[in-house]
Amino acid sequence: MDAFRFFPVCRLWLLPLSWFYIGYGTKKKIVKPKKESLMEGECTMNHKGQTTVLIMATIAMAVTFAAWASLSPLASQLQKLYHLTATQKSLLVATPVLLGSIMRIPLGILTDRFGGKKMFALLLMFIVIPLVGVSFANSYGAYLFWALFIGMAGTSFAIAIAYVSRWYPAEKQGTVLGITGMGNFGTAIAGFAVPTLAKAFGIHNVFLILAAAVVAMTVVFWFTTKELPKPAQTKTFKQALSVVKFKNTWLLSTFYFLTFGSFMAFSLYLPTLLTDLFKISPVDAGMRAAGFVVIATLFRPVGGYLGDKIGAGRVLSFVFLLIIISGGVVAFLTSNMVAFSIGCLAIALLAGVGNGSVFKIVPEVFPGNTGAVTGFVGAAGGLGGYFPPIILGTAKDITGSYFMGFVLFIAFAILCLILNKHFFDRQNTSTPDGKSRRTPAAKSKAV
Repeated sequence: MDAFRFFPVCRLWLLPLSWFYIGYGTKKKIVKPKKESLMEGECTMNHKGQTTVLIMATIAMAVTFAAWASLSPLASQLQKLYHLTATQKSLLVATPVLLGSIMRIPLGILTDRFGGKKMFALLLMFIVIPLVGVSFANSYGAYLFWALFIGMAGTSFAIAIAYVSRWYPAEKQGTVLGITGMGNFGTAIAGFAVPTLAKAFGIHNVFLILAAAVVAMTVVFWFTTKELPKPAQTKTFKQALSVVKFKNTWLLSTFYFLTFGSFMAFSLYLPTLLTDLFKISPVDAGMRAAGFVVIATLFRPVGGYLGDKIGAGRVLSFVFLLIIISGGVVAFLTSNMVAFSIGCLAIALLAGVGNGSVFKIVPEVFPGNTGAVTGFVGAAGGLGGYFPPIILGTAKDITGSYFMGFVLFIAFAILCLILNKHFFDRQNTSTPDGKSRRTPAAKSKAV
């Protein structure tokens, strides 16, 4: 069943289910969203420079995501160089995702407090350190150490979403945040550029080239963007973390664990799978994986746009249903290269639409806590991409079969479909604590 080695989304797809039950029963009194948005400075008008902020935040995110995914296209070469097992290679690919996911939570909160321009610039400067450090790595342990800190690049997502969302009114945020999320394209840049650069200049010099690109991006970003005035009131860390008591935080985290987790698992581990299963070159595998990333990235704003028009809950129902079908294609027909490709590309499209739709809901349900909730939801998505490669490599070393991974992936998509139909794809949804109100689309038109 070699065909079943492709998709690494296995047993830990069920991890967010525990999150849902943790947050489900809490029913504490909360500040009304409308009042909170006024306190926290929710955007209700156009601001001069907002287009520049949108463009530069998207480009900066693309640069950081290229750094974040830089080790994945080199994994097969490093495996041969250091005689790594499949598990060790998978751990090297997945390690940057770990810190990049967890640290989205505090950086999202800090962005709400101190502003996106400052936080983004600081992050860009920090990323240079591990990129230079890994260029001197000469052992598996050294690569693993620096890979952890390269993971900080993945936190740019939380900063970018929180930063851009304050510049645009609610009725435009689905589309705008979908465009911002196109910074995911950086993983495609890494997919096709890193193997080519490594072939031309050597593995170590690839990271120095990336470091130079990050330095240039830091300078351009700082001198072309602006910071909005601080909100009248800012939350403490304790107050910002209070979003964990709301059911919708966990529901949206569960959905993003599936959609963005699928995106990350494919984009990071697809080059390895293609080289292992079909014996193609790293450059060819990187180009094919880049195609997956491009499709998922281009369709992200489509998900936000459709959420603006017909409601994100309705969009997510279609997304989860079609992911179930596409997962079945990948699970049962991957012995055929054409079917394999169709299934993967379909999941790429659906993951992109789903990502955009989830983040259409976030600023509407949590208008004054967008950064904090973005951090939590983004962390869940990152973790959805962290565990599958490790499980895939371990399963390959032990059994060589991944059929149950496909089955559990489909089962998790079914769970998300049921939860979404009950809580979001209804006429009345959804305040932070899950109480009934107008649909996101209806609310947007009323703002």
